[in-house]
Parts: sequence; C-alpha cells; structure tokens
Amino acid sequence: MKITETGLPGVCMLTPTVYRDARGAFMETYNHRGMIEAGLPTLWVQDNFSKSRKNVLRGIHYQITQAQGKLVRVIHGAALDVAVDLRRSSPSFGRHVAVQLSGEDGAMLWIPAGFGHAFLALTEEVGFAYKVTDYYSPSGERTIAWNDPDLAIAWPVAQEDLIISEKDRKGSSLREAEVFA
Repeated sequence: MKITETGLPGVCMLTPTVYRDARGAFMETYNHRGMIEAGLPTLWVQDNFSKSRKNVLRGIHYQITQAQGKLVRVIHGAALDVAVDLRRSSPSFGRHVAVQLSGEDGAMLWIPAGFGHAFLALTEEVGFAYKVTDYYSPSGERTIAWNDPDLAIAWPVAQEDLIISEKDRKGSSLREAEVFA
C-alpha cells in the first residue's frame, strides 16, 4: 500500500495495489503490519457505512469529546472527501484538504482526531465506509457549516442542487464553533 502525505499535517492518502483480471479486481483494504510500519492507528472500535445518492453532502462533522480518527473509503461510486484542521494551536488551523475517493481505485484517507470531516456524493450512488478510533458520542458531536466562507471549500456542485440534512444546514461557523485546543 502506498502512503502519501496531503497538504495537511497528519492527513494522508493510502492507495492499495489493485489486481485486475477477467474476473474483476482484488485489493487489500487493511493490513495491520502495514499500518504499524506507517505509524497509523491499528485499534479500531467501530466500522460505519453510509449510502448516499448523487449530490448528498454530509458534514462537516467531528466530536469534541471522544474525538475520532477516521480511515475513510468509498466502496462504490465516487465522492469528494474533505478534512478540516480544527486544532486551534495548529499552524494549519482552518485549512482543509479535498480529495476524490472512488471504489475503482480503493484509495483511502486517514483523518486524525482533531479534524472535521465531510463528503459529497459525486455519482448516482455512493457506498462510503469508515473505521473510527473512538465510539460515537452524540453529546460530543459538532457540525461546522459546509459553506463557511472562512473555509472556502470549493464544492463542485451548485448550492441549489445539494442535498443536505437539517442538522448540517444548522452547522456553526468556524469562528463560533467549539474546536480543539
């Protein structure tokens, strides 16, 4: 598996080797030893899966208590995946990285605790899977507005075409949000 740093410290892409033949394809999506060698987490407490239709935008989510590191990937379809640095003491506070993930190449994004996470479904249906390092904590869950001008995320879909939950529509601005130290 190839591991590549992104523009945000600690956030990295993991790209598996995909073996294709007349039957289809095979890829290794997790290797304990490889994660240890890369200095990435190996203890996962929960696996999550969501299915979204085209233009669904989920996020920007994070947990202020029981902060979660996330290893995310698209199983089928394609999505624009976004990580936002929410660590106030970080030199990259408020910056984001956006990458396209697809079920075809199997690339994954490691997002450490202290970051917000969002994704936009780019294809008719997207199966999105992620492993997390801590349990879901409803009382610790926070949402930052997907369209916060201070973040300036370039979503590749017109605002009127996005499908966004009521919770995500009510997200806080970065300036007002409770973030990490």
